[in-house]
Amino acid sequence: MIRLYCRAKHGSRKLCTDCHALGEYASGRLGRCPFGEGKPTCADCPIHCYAPAMRERIREVMRWAGPRMLWRHPVLAVRHLLDGRRQPPPTSSPSSR
Repeated sequence: MIRLYCRAKHGSRKLCTDCHALGEYASGRLGRCPFGEGKPTCADCPIHCYAPAMRERIREVMRWAGPRMLWRHPVLAVRHLLDGRRQPPPTSSPSSR
């Protein structure tokens, strides 16, 4: 989604510095997510992994790129829609460790 957004908004085949930093931030945060592979989409997740400013930036990217994903990457778009219906698994509380 970030690549689609950057190419259209910033006119570059490669990610610009800002979009690259956003992608690195998102990957790092998702890598430390307690839900792991069972993570629902961010809109349905009870845990907010992103700082408020970064959350707004990624939301802007998703708002723009989401509808366009159907044409560019239909399988990924459908998988993302299905992930949005998934309920988050229960997290273990710190006291139960």
